[in-house]
Amino acid sequence: MIELFFITCLLDDPERCTDHSLLFEDRNGLFSCMLQSQNELARWIESHPAEAVREWKCRYGGTTDRKA
Repeated sequence: MIELFFITCLLDDPERCTDHSLLFEDRNGLFSCMLQSQNELARWIESHPAEAVREWKCRYGGTTDRKA
């Protein structure tokens, strides 16, 4: 699995941040995640208007590194 890992922060309190993860099938590897991630992040932001994406990256699922 490929993971889109991203960090969001509250617009009203930019120091309050949360880690998030979306999983993709591993058909085309990290490249497909890079292509799809902007659309996925835009949908996520649309449904969470009080938050902003601070950082994001695509990586192989199961990675324990929690930093974008």
